[in-house]
Amino acid sequence: MTKVLILYYTRHGSISELAKHVGRGVESVDQCQAVMRTAPAVSTVCEATASEIPESGDIYVTTDDLENCDGLILGSPTRFGSIASPLKYFFDQTAPQWLSGTLADKPAGVFTSSSSMHGGQESTLLAMMLPLIHHGMVMVGIPYSGTPLAQTKSGGSPYGASHVAGGNNANPVSQEEKALAEILGRRVANCAAALSNCNL
Repeated sequence: MTKVLILYYTRHGSISELAKHVGRGVESVDQCQAVMRTAPAVSTVCEATASEIPESGDIYVTTDDLENCDGLILGSPTRFGSIASPLKYFFDQTAPQWLSGTLADKPAGVFTSSSSMHGGQESTLLAMMLPLIHHGMVMVGIPYSGTPLAQTKSGGSPYGASHVAGGNNANPVSQEEKALAEILGRRVANCAAALSNCNL
């Protein structure tokens, strides 16, 4: 099986909902498996530690998940136009994987959510790409041709899938946002399956 790691952080559920649709896209590709992982919150209390297993949802990511994946799709809410600190904290600890080239030549994609239409989605998507590019990953976006990208009135960009959650996080994921998330998952999975059979 070709394994695509879907690593995300969520506070209000929009990112985890979008991650499910990304996962459906991955698993629509023959012999591809979506491996869902999340990251624990970062606390300002030095003595605070999170349980090794979250109370609900997907289990926490480890660096072993990076070792074992054939592709990676990273999801983060916008945080002032950038990546959420739990994911940044996780990637700040991946110097050993960077030195060994664990993720080099593997495909990657990104997705995000914000409360407003102009809440920094594209800058967040681009910011998420930076550590992945430093790891030598091959970035995969969403093309305009054959996708709802030109028609969407909510989330979605060529840089990755996205969702506009609304000020109270009450907006459901739209049909276009679902479709674009599934397209992103499918494209990364197809690339992972193809690249895992190549010696780059």
